Amino acid sequence: MAEKHKNHKLRRLIAMEQQKAQFTAQVHQFMEVCWEKCLDKPGTKLDSRTESCLTSCVDRFIDTTLSITNRFSQLIQKGSH
Repeated sequence: MAEKHKNHKLRRLIAMEQQKAQFTAQVHQFMEVCWEKCLDKPGTKLDSRTESCLTSCVDRFIDTTLSITNRFSQLIQKGSH
């Protein structure tokens, strides 16, 4: 019985680590897309269009992060019941 419990905990831990890795990969991909979309040319200052684009991108990033975090929380809670 104890072995089953350890295996279950290990599977949950592996699943959580895989989810973290997937989330990190999504963050990097999202940031790459925003960088390419918003920054036409590097300069010493951001123009208003670039600043607005980056602000919108960050807002979408935060919304996406919250949504994913909430979903992971739901999955973890389901798994612990």
